[in-house]
Amino acid sequence: MDFIKYKSWFFALSLLIIIPGLVALATWRLKLGIDFSGGTLWEVKFSQNQSTTQQELQNFLAEQAIAFSSVVKTQQGSYLARLHESDEAKVNEIKNKVTTNFGEVEEVRLETVGPTISRELAYKALAAVGVSILGILVYITWAFRKIPKPASSLAFGICTIVALAHDVIVVVGIFAILGHFKGIEIDSLFITALLTVIGFSVHDTIVVFDRIRENLTKYPETNFPEVVNHSLNQTLGRSLNTSLTAIFVLFALLLFGGESTRIFVLALLIGIISGTYSSIFNASPLLVVWHQISKRK
Repeated sequence: MDFIKYKSWFFALSLLIIIPGLVALATWRLKLGIDFSGGTLWEVKFSQNQSTTQQELQNFLAEQAIAFSSVVKTQQGSYLARLHESDEAKVNEIKNKVTTNFGEVEEVRLETVGPTISRELAYKALAAVGVSILGILVYITWAFRKIPKPASSLAFGICTIVALAHDVIVVVGIFAILGHFKGIEIDSLFITALLTVIGFSVHDTIVVFDRIRENLTKYPETNFPEVVNHSLNQTLGRSLNTSLTAIFVLFALLLFGGESTRIFVLALLIGIISGTYSSIFNASPLLVVWHQISKRK
């Protein structure tokens, strides 16, 4: 397959995917969970002779004017409520109201995050993503420093980062849309998923780039776009097989896994699909574009 011939179509498809996400992010922003906005994670379990439903608990909290983002039933039969209240006195008041209305309940978990801690977590999360991307740029530029001319090690590093940015924007943009329409919030696990996606995408991209480096040495007389296209065809099967095995596992976890990890798994699934696409259809064609611009100069 001639990947380079259709590179403009691949770039256009990427733009069609990321532009709605960027618009959603600018318009609605991400819906932050209690890790980043502050609040309380409260898990309770009712006795077996109580027939309390998830909807009843939600309605009761709403009637009491208690701000909450979600109430979900876990596989263990308990209810996990995400409350926007972090004040200890208010949380105790909520617990007393629930006990008065539904009878004695077993408190499985109670975690409270204050606004100061949540701001610090948000800062550290952004710093972790930024440092990881910068480190990847420096490492790849150094690792490919002996690439045969006319290729540039800086080009390999920057094209990798552009592909990474594509994957991060896709995941963040989709979650901005899901947050607005479905009320899905992001937490610290979401940042973990982003960092995992970055690592997976880099791994996939480096496999292709390393083959390009080998082929540049092996076929010094062949023009650069042909070498890149040949390398993509050589590594296509490996890239797809590696990604598909991860996608199948994540899809199974999304369907049958626990509620507490569902957002994490969804972010990973979206990111790995995007990372597979960008490694094949964006990163390497960008190298060709860089090479063509450099030749004109």
